[in-house]
Amino acid sequence: MLPDREFLEQGLLIVTGSTLGAERRDRPLAYGLKGRIEERLEGMACRREVVVIGDLWYLNCEPLHQMPMISVGGPAVNAVTGQLFKRVPTALVVDNALLVQMDLTLEDLRVVVWGGNSASTVDAVDIFVNRGYLGRFLEGVLARSL
Repeated sequence: MLPDREFLEQGLLIVTGSTLGAERRDRPLAYGLKGRIEERLEGMACRREVVVIGDLWYLNCEPLHQMPMISVGGPAVNAVTGQLFKRVPTALVVDNALLVQMDLTLEDLRVVVWGGNSASTVDAVDIFVNRGYLGRFLEGVLARSL
């Protein structure tokens, strides 16, 4: 079933892997990120539905590829990260252990946030949220919807 037009135009996706490890570790992390995004959007009086989905659902539904998206988890556990980590520019690398990848010009509204292990992925999401990358990404998302 295809998503409706309103969701495609106003939604924001957080994609996690479909492996057992990703379901156990990255999906709860993604729901925490979803809550942080919703808090910020509420303060901006903006209507956006934030949805956490699995990588397989995302990859197999072409219309979703045009939506703003944050992929959480490394390429070993998230197929979307596996496809994008060589395509999306790197905004920050810390000790080759964690990465925040996003186009800082905001032309491309796909973000990849991951670490070499679960703990590093938690740190990467924390950096993404608390060092301004999330705010910048949301500025791009909101500007695109005007």
